Amino acid sequence: MLSFNYVILTIIGCAAVTWLSRVLPFILLKKFNLPKTVNEFLSFVPIVIMSALWFSHLFISNTGHLPDINYEYLIASAPTVLSAAITKNLLVIVLVGMLSLALLRFI
Repeated sequence: MLSFNYVILTIIGCAAVTWLSRVLPFILLKKFNLPKTVNEFLSFVPIVIMSALWFSHLFISNTGHLPDINYEYLIASAPTVLSAAITKNLLVIVLVGMLSLALLRFI
């Protein structure tokens, strides 16, 4: 029974740390006004994260060779980039990307 209690306490501890690390910045930043340059810098974070996720799946790494292009993701990227240029709405961009990749895999 000791190991069961240890596992439960570990899960609760991990959940608490995860929750606090996500909520605490919002609570602290609610009391402070950040400078305009910091807010402008932080506005680029979602774009950078999406770009990093996109590029990491766009190329297939092969040990000892140059990376290959994943054409399925490349083709699905075309309508996604177009929707990004038109709407500039992250939800629309993600939905178009998911739908276009699902359609390609269905075909």
